[in-house]
Amino acid sequence: MEALLLGAGLLLGAYVLLYYNLVKAPPCGGGGSLRGRTAVVTGANSGIGKMTALELARRGARVVLACRSRERGEAAAFDLRQESGNNEVIFMALDLASLASVRSFATAFLRSEPRLDILIHNAGISSCGQTREPFNLLLRVNHIGPFLLTHLLLPRLKACTPSRVVVVASAAHRRGRLDFARLDRPVVGWQQELRAYADSKLANVLFARELATQLEGTGVTCYAAHPGPVNSDLFLRHVPGWLRPLLHPLAWLVLRTPGGGAQTPLYCALQEGIEPLSGRYFANCRVEEVPPAARDDRAAHRLWEASKRLAGLGLGEDAKSDEDPHPEDSGTPSSRSSPHPEEPPVSEPHPSPQSSPDLSKVTHRIWVKAAPEPQAS
Repeated sequence: MEALLLGAGLLLGAYVLLYYNLVKAPPCGGGGSLRGRTAVVTGANSGIGKMTALELARRGARVVLACRSRERGEAAAFDLRQESGNNEVIFMALDLASLASVRSFATAFLRSEPRLDILIHNAGISSCGQTREPFNLLLRVNHIGPFLLTHLLLPRLKACTPSRVVVVASAAHRRGRLDFARLDRPVVGWQQELRAYADSKLANVLFARELATQLEGTGVTCYAAHPGPVNSDLFLRHVPGWLRPLLHPLAWLVLRTPGGGAQTPLYCALQEGIEPLSGRYFANCRVEEVPPAARDDRAAHRLWEASKRLAGLGLGEDAKSDEDPHPEDSGTPSSRSSPHPEEPPVSEPHPSPQSSPDLSKVTHRIWVKAAPEPQAS
C-alpha cells in the first residue's frame, strides 16, 4: 500500500510539474482600459476567440465577433454582453472560405464602424471535414481570407493609429514547406490535411513578417501569436464521435483551457512597448525564434504576391481599395459561403479615412536568404 501511495504521489507531482511548466499558460497582463476603441475578432463564437473577445469587452472595447454561423455568433455575443457587462459586443457574419463574404463583411464594417484599433485573426480550421472545394480550403480559411480582410480594413487601421493586427499562428509552422507551384491545389486525405495545415501556419508567420515590412512607419504593427496546446473545438471538431469520450479526459489533463490559449494573442494586442518587435512570432507571451523557413524575407514577399493573386487583388484594385473603403463584392464564393451579411444597425456611416499608399510597392528591402533546413525525419 505504501509503495502504491508513493507511486501515486510521484505521478501526481510529475503531472503538476509538467502542467505548470509546459501546459499552463502564463498570465499576460498589459494595457489598461480600452474604452473608445474597437476590436474585430474572427472566429469568436467559441474557444480561444471567445475568451479573447471576453477580455477585450471587460476592458471596455467595442468588440465585433466576426463568425460564419449567425446562430452561434449571436449567442456568443449575448453571452459576452452578459458576462462582461459591456453592451458593445456585436456579431457580424464572415465566412473566410468565401472571398465574396470577406468583401461583404469589410463593406458592412467600414460603413457602420468609425474605428478599428485591433484586428485579431483567430478563426481557423485544421481539417476540410466533408467539404470538397476546387481550391486549398485550409490555406483559404487560415491565410488567404485573413490576408484579404486585412487589406480591405487597412485604411481604417491606419486612420486609428497606433493600431495592431494579430495573427493566431501555431508551432505547426515549423513543419511547413510552401510549394508555390501547388499552393492552391485541393487537399484530399488526412495526410495532405496535416501538411496543408502546417503550410498555412507557416504562411501566417510569413504574412506577419511581410506585413510589418510593408507597414513600417505607419503606426500599424502586427504580430504572429502561438496560443499553445489548447483544449478547444479545433482539437476535437474532426475527431470521430466514438473517440471523443476517450480524448476528453486526456485533453483536460494535458491541454490548456481556451482562456489560457488567449493569453499570448491578448499580449500581442495589448502589451505596451512591443512595437519594435512588429512582425515577430510570440509564444507564452514572449518573442520566440523561428526556423529559417519562417524568417525568409524572399519567401515572405513571394507569398505576399501569390496571396494577392489568390485573393483577387490586382494592381488597379490595390489603388481602388485604398481610395474607397466600400469595396464591391467580387470573387467566387465557395460552397460553404453564407449569404452576404446585412449591415448591422450599430452606428452611423463614417466618412472614409485618408487614402493610403499601394502596399504592393516596397521602396527599400534587404533580401535575407534563409539557411537550408534539415529534412524532417
